[in-house]
Amino acid sequence: MYKLYSMQRSGNSYKVRLALALLNTPYQAVEVDILRGESRTPEFLAKNPSGQVPLLEVAEGRYLAESNAILWYVATGTSLSPDSRIERAEALQWMFFEQHALEPNIGAAFFWLSLVRGGRDLQTHALEDWMERGYAALQVMENHLKGHAYFAADQLTVADIALYGYTHVADRCDYDLAAFPAIRAWLKRVEQTPRFVTMDWRPGNEVDDPAGVVTGA
Repeated sequence: MYKLYSMQRSGNSYKVRLALALLNTPYQAVEVDILRGESRTPEFLAKNPSGQVPLLEVAEGRYLAESNAILWYVATGTSLSPDSRIERAEALQWMFFEQHALEPNIGAAFFWLSLVRGGRDLQTHALEDWMERGYAALQVMENHLKGHAYFAADQLTVADIALYGYTHVADRCDYDLAAFPAIRAWLKRVEQTPRFVTMDWRPGNEVDDPAGVVTGA
């Protein structure tokens, strides 16, 4: 069984939890609160030197980091992975887009404005850039979705899950989605997928890490 180290309020972590839920894949959940330094303990850094979540233990002592790499790994051979070579490349194209255009802006805004106490005051200098670049990323998505129901292969894939992670919380960090009807319709389609779970949902097998990820902070 997989062991997933994630933070409940992290969009990147949620992407992996959502994929595993949609695939009905069992896993053991370990909550790691990065705001309390729980990803910077010696025990956790031995697993992932970058000190980030999500982190998936795929076999005893073997760990996979980076949310989209984890998505690609768990989805291989499933309905969330396109069949053809070109459709797989198109899914990857949108997953790369998510990491360089969406997550650094909407993801950063969500972290600082919604999760960090006093974050708005700390990041006043960055907020304008996040808004400008985040809206530009949303417009690229909107333009694509005007003619497509999903981002690749005409079906729900890991590309949609990657993009959904932070897009669905954009309105919690100053972004107004009123001007993006295609995105709003797409969000609803994703949410109507069988076995869909919200960011707040918790699996029934959540545990504390025996190696001290939580208690070692």
